[in-house]
Amino acid sequence: MSERKVLNKYYPPDFDPSKIPKLKLPKDRQYVVRLMAPFNMRCKTCGEYIYKGKKFNARKETVQNELYLGLPIFRFYIKCTRCLAEITFKTDPENTDYAMEHGATRNFQAEKLIEEEEKKLQREREEEELNNPMKVLENRTRDSKMEMEVLENLQELKELNQRQAQVDFEGMLGRYKEEEKWEKERQKEEDERETREMLEKALVKRLRDSDSDSDQEREQTKRTVRQQGGDRPTDILTTSALGHLDSKVLNSSRGGVKRSRVETWERSVGGLGGGPLGALVVRKKPGSSTQTPTAPSSQAVNSTQPDPSPTEAALPADTSPPGPATCSSSLSLLGAYSDSEDSE
Repeated sequence: MSERKVLNKYYPPDFDPSKIPKLKLPKDRQYVVRLMAPFNMRCKTCGEYIYKGKKFNARKETVQNELYLGLPIFRFYIKCTRCLAEITFKTDPENTDYAMEHGATRNFQAEKLIEEEEKKLQREREEEELNNPMKVLENRTRDSKMEMEVLENLQELKELNQRQAQVDFEGMLGRYKEEEKWEKERQKEEDERETREMLEKALVKRLRDSDSDSDQEREQTKRTVRQQGGDRPTDILTTSALGHLDSKVLNSSRGGVKRSRVETWERSVGGLGGGPLGALVVRKKPGSSTQTPTAPSSQAVNSTQPDPSPTEAALPADTSPPGPATCSSSLSLLGAYSDSEDSE
């Protein structure tokens, strides 16, 4: 079984390539190629538009006896998509483009023709100026005159437009000045508002600082009063030890606390100036041999500043041993104290 893809061919021993006949093809033979329309065109027969890029199955042939710098020129045959009329165009290596021959007209061909004509005139003018200096002077004079005419026409058109437009330049300047003035006033108002807000913030901060300072002073005063007044419940009994302090300071700072503590003591123990406890306390007589406890009179007891505590007042004046009278008076005091508690 032979191979599906044959890579080598068999050459017999008596093979002679010179005996193979050569194929003689005409030089103007045509090939079928697939191409796209190189430009927009319109059919002359039916007026159908054929746009650039439309694909065709075209026939290609080499143009006889026509070369450009040794490069061959090719001709293409296509058919109109509507009427099947034949359209031909060929290559143009001189302008790197395609040239239309017959069967259709190229769109925008007039613009291209004008450009080609201008290039041709420019080339002829340069050739004339190269050989004739007087022609150069004439061309320069004509160009300058034409330029002046163009400038005059332009100025006339500007004046005509100004007359027709009727623009009020003074009004425009006035409006611009008003807008500028309004903008300055608005900027000034914004600056004033920002300054006012900053001042208000600074004032609020200062007030807060002063409030905090006053709060700190009040806390310090309370702490000082608490340290001076004492925290123990029995400190009220030794208030006489604070007699060396200034009475004004005590009355101003501790008046309320002192009165409240004196009232608490009198309510719980009873006053020494009156009641059953005051009747049992007898003043010491200078000539008596028996020592009896004495207590300050009701006139000596001050409502705002109490005298020494009742325990100190009840103590004997001398250090001699107490007699029977002293014992009896002490028992009476104890009984009166218990009666005062029952009455309350």
